[in-house]
Amino acid sequence: MARLDEILHKTKQDSTTSLLPDELSYLITAFVPSEPLENRTKAYLILSAFCQGVRQAHPSNGQQPDPGTEALVKTFSPLIISRLEETNESDLLVGISFLTALFQVDWQSAAALFQQEMVLELIMDSVELSPSAELSLNVAHLLGQACGYKQSRTSLSSQATTWLEEKSRSTQDTALRAATAIALIKLKRGGASDKAENDPSQTADVTATDASLVAVMKRLIIDGGNQSSLADAVEGLAYSSTDPTVKEEISKDKQFLQSLFALVPKRKTAVTESASTILYGVLLIVSNVCAYKPQLTQEQKQMEKLRQMAKAKNGQNADGDELNDDAHVKERIKRLLSAGVLDVFSVVVPGADTPGVRLTVGKALLDIVTDKDNRGMVLQHGGAKILTSLIRKTTSEVKSNSTIDAVHLQPIQALAKLAITSSPVQVFGPNAGAMYDAIRPFSLMLQHPQSTLLQKFEGLMALTNLASASPEVATRVANADGLLSKAEFLVLDDHPLIQRAATELLCNLVVGCDKVFESYTSVNAGAKSKLQIILALCDAEDLQTRLAASGALATLTTAPGACQALLSLQLERHRVFPILTLLIDPSCAPKEEDETLPDSNAGLVHRGAVIAANFFPTCKDADTRKIVYQEASDAGLVKALENVAKQSKQANVAQTAASALKSLTELK
Repeated sequence: MARLDEILHKTKQDSTTSLLPDELSYLITAFVPSEPLENRTKAYLILSAFCQGVRQAHPSNGQQPDPGTEALVKTFSPLIISRLEETNESDLLVGISFLTALFQVDWQSAAALFQQEMVLELIMDSVELSPSAELSLNVAHLLGQACGYKQSRTSLSSQATTWLEEKSRSTQDTALRAATAIALIKLKRGGASDKAENDPSQTADVTATDASLVAVMKRLIIDGGNQSSLADAVEGLAYSSTDPTVKEEISKDKQFLQSLFALVPKRKTAVTESASTILYGVLLIVSNVCAYKPQLTQEQKQMEKLRQMAKAKNGQNADGDELNDDAHVKERIKRLLSAGVLDVFSVVVPGADTPGVRLTVGKALLDIVTDKDNRGMVLQHGGAKILTSLIRKTTSEVKSNSTIDAVHLQPIQALAKLAITSSPVQVFGPNAGAMYDAIRPFSLMLQHPQSTLLQKFEGLMALTNLASASPEVATRVANADGLLSKAEFLVLDDHPLIQRAATELLCNLVVGCDKVFESYTSVNAGAKSKLQIILALCDAEDLQTRLAASGALATLTTAPGACQALLSLQLERHRVFPILTLLIDPSCAPKEEDETLPDSNAGLVHRGAVIAANFFPTCKDADTRKIVYQEASDAGLVKALENVAKQSKQANVAQTAASALKSLTELK
């Protein structure tokens, strides 16, 4: 213990300091299973620092073979081989456990050592010479590590594969069975990945070969066992659950799901290394089962078509692809919700705060809330608080002028989905502080250079709902760094949904924030240009965009400055009155041959009448009064107001139209 502390202190002082031969000889003995966890943890820190120091001293600069890897192999090779050449179990355990640890710290040098002549043969001979349960388990763990990397996986001998298959069928030692099962899954799935890498149009069908291994690991979890075997079983299922057939099987087995979720402690306790592995594995399984198929680019769609053609040609079953469609994913998610998966998130997030946990929970919750029907249940189980916690920890690490990695947008998008379909109070509670805290992440997602169109749309919609909560929230939204400029830019976007959402956000900001209202109603060229864009959006093809834009214009025309700008635009471009006519009564608008006019809408009628009622009383200039009346008449606006004043069944709308008509006729 004291020796480890001394070496650890030395490496902390300077990671480039070389360890002495006797220190290295001592270090490799610190990974055997009999050593206390505290000692092994310190040994991992020392090994990691040492490997980093060697690589810093031997930079690769693109050289092959890699100088850093060669230096590490040269250092460790005699130490490991000398132990593997021994016949007593204690020496064999030292060599095997150290190589297993090296795979976890510096896999390149471990894979190179694994490929050295006689190394694998010596390892497999060890379980022939001294086949104790402990040694066999450690060999299985080493082979499991080696199967995780192509370089070492491809060098696995038939003797090793046969041994793994034999031990995976053993019913006497569940821990060994679990360890060999995960090694075989890595081997088979890695081989399939290698084949696809060589020929992207093909993939290997590994479902059939995995079926028995999946059954083994499920039974281990249902029956329970020691932490080591449970960790192996969970890790193996985390690998296997990327397969659609396995996802279906897992989601339909309620007994298994309840046993799996029971592995997560109900109370916050000290998380050991093994328990941490299990927690993360459970989350990966959940995330895999909930995962929707990613949206593909055109190039990716073409590659998928080639893959399907290759599978059909080879006579492979395409059921797996069908099991990954949206309908099947939705059903799988509902089964997990029924089994209590949301309780897992609420326990794991506070107790195991790592980037991997954050990413996995965020991705799983995003997939779960993609179906609107699930959002109420997620809110009831504190989903918004969980997502807010994940987001806070990620965004707190980002400087104001930086952007987060695109993958961290997933929990933000999940929270945005909740904020779109429920009121701000339902999502964030009565405390306004939680609403204020949500503004920055939504703004980050909206302005992120790699955000998708859907993320931009949902970010805009979430901010729109937040801005409706109160004038204070709307003001904070408007003051968010770069947000208002981004929204004003996106109202010109080619995508109709983005344009609609940006317009709706601006409408709420105009209503709720004095600063935004004044920026559109001041008597200056900038305000006039902004107002012209809002006016143009009142004539957009999308009905919701027209409703939002005309709502904003109805609010803005309560200010004389906006009315003055509208008058100037009408006299210059002659488009204000035709657009108002289309809002109030499209049937009165002059019509070109073969032109199709939009249908009337009660919301647009009311907004148009309000704009007219606000605007015409401000036209007091003697030189323009008659021009205004004539142009309004030519545009059909007089007739449109008359129709609404006489025919509208809504008294307030009829009264507003009558008031606007009275002010207009006084201009004659």
